[in-house]
Amino acid sequence: MVDSDGLLRGKVVLITGASSGIGAAAARVFAGEGAAVVLAARREARLAALVAELTDKGHPASAVLCDVTRAEDARRAVAHALRHHGRLDGAFNNAGRGGDLTPLHEMDDDVYDAILDTNVRGLWNCLRAEIAAMLPTGGGAIVNNSSVGGLVAIPTAAPYVASKHAVVGFTRAAADEYAGRGVRVNAVAPGSTLSEITADWYARNPGLQDRIHASVPQGRTAAPEEVAEAAAWLLSDRSSYVTGTVLPVDGGYVNR
Repeated sequence: MVDSDGLLRGKVVLITGASSGIGAAAARVFAGEGAAVVLAARREARLAALVAELTDKGHPASAVLCDVTRAEDARRAVAHALRHHGRLDGAFNNAGRGGDLTPLHEMDDDVYDAILDTNVRGLWNCLRAEIAAMLPTGGGAIVNNSSVGGLVAIPTAAPYVASKHAVVGFTRAAADEYAGRGVRVNAVAPGSTLSEITADWYARNPGLQDRIHASVPQGRTAAPEEVAEAAAWLLSDRSSYVTGTVLPVDGGYVNR
């Protein structure tokens, strides 16, 4: 059951990309911190299984099918939260797409389109719907999932790097625009984290995991729960004077 002193006790939080990886970890962490979670993603069976897992433990959880590249889906996910809970206190915009480790000049247009459409247009769609829902109730907190690739360059991943820099830009712009209206907007910037994206990269690029670990002071890949814990703090009232911040969760990678 929920800890009565949880960071997110009593809050309603929407999580995109919630069916796996960091998103699914966030669902478990936020619920454990007392939040009612609304899970949004494209994979219905995985969402249903996660909702069942959480509700079996006594946590309020529901799901809505959502492709963040579609503005109407983002609006529908927010409307689901409002319909079921009457408000939206927080959002973790986690949905994202990686890509092949390919030299920029060898990438096709469809690679660029797929990555930018999810990581940038998807965030744009979600922010508009979330902020519009938060303003009438006095505000809320939003955390966007960027990457260390939004702070420094990662070789052979140019569209991904560009998209995650855009996440940082949207975070800072929205934070500045809405701070006076009660909406805080921050971002986490994970380093190598165990997820479907990184597992796929490692599987298709032998030796990549060892090379990445060699560049990280802590020498390992993060568990998705470690990123979710950072996002939970940024969504909580304990970070009430923090907005426009991009928090690396990277084992020291960007400071090396």
